Amino acid sequence: MPQSDMHIAVYTGSFDPITLGHLNVIERCSRLVGRLVIGIGVNIDKQSLFTVDERMELVRQSTANLKNIEIRSFDGLAVDFVSDCQSRVMVRGVRSLSDMEAEFTMSLANHKLAPDIETVFLMAGEEYSHISSSLIKQIASLAGEDELRRFVPDMVATALRERLREQDES
Repeated sequence: MPQSDMHIAVYTGSFDPITLGHLNVIERCSRLVGRLVIGIGVNIDKQSLFTVDERMELVRQSTANLKNIEIRSFDGLAVDFVSDCQSRVMVRGVRSLSDMEAEFTMSLANHKLAPDIETVFLMAGEEYSHISSSLIKQIASLAGEDELRRFVPDMVATALRERLREQDES
């Protein structure tokens, strides 16, 4: 493995929206590697709350304090994206045992597809282990902005409020 490959890791996900749990994994991983690429997956079969450009901007704003981060979008297989980034390390954040089971299954499939790519699991900090983008979407319409800020960065709480207001008006 070339030396440069060992210092690049790739963290993929939909980040719709990015949560404090995602940020916890991103910040911790960024201290372990020379460069961390955050890959925002595009799935045309999935209805996203935010466009890929909006998600990229929210991630960019949320990680502005981290200097070794690169944010890119991708479609297709995550392992192909990892290879395109000249990396051999895919980072996955896990919150619970049920996450671990699903991620383990996916990592086995990824290993079959790309045996040279290793999946590294980072446990979310315990204060973030209950947070998911799905949960945020469910409670966003009911929770106030201050309550949302317990789960997502400030700019994401504001963006969520605006998006919900837009949806209510249409």
